[in-house]
Amino acid sequence: METVQFKTNIKCAGCIATVTPVLNELAGQENWEVDLQSPDKVLTVSTDKTDKDVIRQALEKVGYKADVLG
Repeated sequence: METVQFKTNIKCAGCIATVTPVLNELAGQENWEVDLQSPDKVLTVSTDKTDKDVIRQALEKVGYKADVLG
C-alpha cells in the first residue's frame, strides 16, 4: 500500500463532508485523513488502487486544490 500526502485548501468540517464521498470511493473509508491543524491542511491517503493524479483531479472536480507533497 502506498501513502501519498497532499497540501490542500480543505479547511473545515464542511469541506471534509464535500470530499468524503470522493475519497471514500477512490481510497476507501478508513484510508485517508485531513490534518486540519496543519497550516498546509495535509491530506494523507493510503491506497494501492489509485494514483496521486487521479486523487488530485477528483478533488479539483469538487472544488479543492491538492498539491502532492514530497
